[in-house]
Amino acid sequence: MTPRDFLFSVMLENVDRKLEQKVLSKQEVDEMLDIASNAEAGKNLFRSFGDNGLISYTEYLFLLTILTKPHTGFQIAFKMLDVDGNEHVERKEFLKLKNIIGKKKEKVQKETSHKHFSDDDVNTTLQAFFFGKMGKHKLQYKEFCRFMEDLQAEVQEMEFLQFSKGMDTMRREDFAEWLLHYTNAEDNEAYWENMRKRIPAGQSISFEEFKSFCLFTNNLEDFAFSVKMISEANRPIGMAEFKRAVKIATGHELSENVLDTVFKIFDLDGDNCLSHKEFIGVMNDRILRGLKVQHQHGITGYWRCVKRETLKGAQEALRQTGSPF
Repeated sequence: MTPRDFLFSVMLENVDRKLEQKVLSKQEVDEMLDIASNAEAGKNLFRSFGDNGLISYTEYLFLLTILTKPHTGFQIAFKMLDVDGNEHVERKEFLKLKNIIGKKKEKVQKETSHKHFSDDDVNTTLQAFFFGKMGKHKLQYKEFCRFMEDLQAEVQEMEFLQFSKGMDTMRREDFAEWLLHYTNAEDNEAYWENMRKRIPAGQSISFEEFKSFCLFTNNLEDFAFSVKMISEANRPIGMAEFKRAVKIATGHELSENVLDTVFKIFDLDGDNCLSHKEFIGVMNDRILRGLKVQHQHGITGYWRCVKRETLKGAQEALRQTGSPF
């Protein structure tokens, strides 16, 4: 796939993207690799590549996992890539991770009679960007960390622009729609009803507020642990406790505007408290972009199932090796 294909796969639900198979010449591939090896890091990287790039199957899974990693996991992830512990990653080390992710795929390929090529046989945009066209550059932690941060930021900006309809601020009801977009909870209709009845029109959320909430969703495990530390088990939590748990988990605070929106949506009985377990379940659906939702139908459902099953297979292989991804 191309970098643009990857972005559209993340945004698939609300974007009409016509997929066409294209056969590339060696010259076209070389030109793509030249572009990637000379590209500058930034929060517009994948959009700047557009269709002028190649991403392999295993890289696609790698990129999907990056979208949900907290910042605290970046260094652990880098150390897992840095097999020999010399504080930089070489192309051969990166390919070892790809081979781990691709185990499930290789098993399927061996059962077919068709000839397949390993990802190692083909240089890609991601490899050229990390290691140069010839694969000689050594990836430093600072570069790796920035890439992960930039990719998360790029997708966040795209989602914000999609739900804010291109505006600089997002209406609170648009933010609520974004929150509930991939949820499949039993109380989903009640959440939507709360949004319609409780959230006043005319109030908006800035991109900075939106980014802070995205940072929070990528730290849900730490948030859940923080809640257990400051609240009695299974007891609904109030806004002050919620705010404190977020600060402990992320080091940052959510704005009163965002907190008020969250509580107005998820407070089902009107006591100004949330069931944190149920809330975390809804947020997990949110950050996984619906990959856990069952009974999908049509072309959108097909691609959701493809993403869900391939990502699940990759995660199983990674858990067996102790990888942080």
